[in-house]
Amino acid sequence: MYKIVKFILDFLVAFVALGLLFPVLVILLIFLAIANSGKPFFFQTRPGKHGNLFKIIKFKTMNDKKDKEGNLLSDQLRLTTVGKIVRKTSLDEIPQLLNVIKGDMSIVGPRPLLPAYLELYSKEQARRHDVKPGITGWAQVNGRNAISWEEKFKLDVWYVDHQSFSLDLKIILKTVKKVFVSEGISQDGQATMTKFEGSGNG
Repeated sequence: MYKIVKFILDFLVAFVALGLLFPVLVILLIFLAIANSGKPFFFQTRPGKHGNLFKIIKFKTMNDKKDKEGNLLSDQLRLTTVGKIVRKTSLDEIPQLLNVIKGDMSIVGPRPLLPAYLELYSKEQARRHDVKPGITGWAQVNGRNAISWEEKFKLDVWYVDHQSFSLDLKIILKTVKKVFVSEGISQDGQATMTKFEGSGNG
């Protein structure tokens, strides 16, 4: 029953939030377009519910600078000044409200990761795809990028088994709190989370 209600709530919350945040979106659009040579948005293929692929949209916080061999520089070196602010305040996630309206994502759920990870999950870890991915989730309010992949996936699966309106509301409120204190944005010495290479447990 809640899954049906959640779909409706997701749409309404995302629609209202986009309207309220429109002035902020316009300002960010301008500054990020300047910082990223006219490219304020970042699009990437991500797996959604049941592993079905979709295009996620975020504000672009890193430039496309490359080394002499033509390889992209590290995330830390490509993170722009305005990008650091946007990432620290989690404002780069706002465009994903469009993904929620389209039905690809929910407000709350396991974060959508890279398609390459699909074949690396254990059977238990893969259960994180039994629900739609979210803009925020149980793992995000319990460590975000500062915890290990194994810990994160355990939290994701726990959410799948316990999702409810009260839990979603709790996660949203905790997310707002964490955004204000900029907690758990990245691992030590990393601009983003390190790549998942498999847990080795089959």
